[in-house]
Amino acid sequence: MEELWQIVRQIPPGRCASYGDVGRALSSPVSGFLVGRMMARCPDDVPWWRVVARDGKLPVWKVDPSFENQQVARLVDEGVRVEDGRVDMAAHQWVP
Repeated sequence: MEELWQIVRQIPPGRCASYGDVGRALSSPVSGFLVGRMMARCPDDVPWWRVVARDGKLPVWKVDPSFENQQVARLVDEGVRVEDGRVDMAAHQWVP
């Protein structure tokens, strides 16, 4: 999983990658679903809030509803536009 963490650490502030984009960037690609499952166990130094669904939605609430508020606050602090629980991927997407 270290490779996954390294990819997520590369996402710059103010940008987001989809779970699927991260999964495809791995040397042994995996689905966005599996990336989401792995992200639930990421170390503290991994900017988990920069990984979102391909349509910009924030499915992290499924793990813990309070995480969505944390994710929105962190993204907004970095200048990411979040409206109605969705990131403007056209403006903020980063592809590894």
